[in-house]
Amino acid sequence: MVRVPLTPADRERGERLGRLLRESRADRSLADVAGAAGISAETLRKIESGRIPTPAFFTVSALAGALGLSLDTLATATAPPLPEDRAAV
Repeated sequence: MVRVPLTPADRERGERLGRLLRESRADRSLADVAGAAGISAETLRKIESGRIPTPAFFTVSALAGALGLSLDTLATATAPPLPEDRAAV
């Protein structure tokens, strides 16, 4: 199977997701949150650092549940910014 290369927008979205997860984790340990989500601490570390910019939906859903975030919150926080000409409309 050949993977399509990630676009810069994909990478930026992954970085926004990682930042949001890291901020939401606050003072909880990486291992604690990863365990609650049913994933390895290394996987969470890679998502938070942007090394896995497009994690599987079920992984994101499990992390949202473990952190008390809604999927709507994650979708909004990781959505690409509107172009400046559309933002004023």
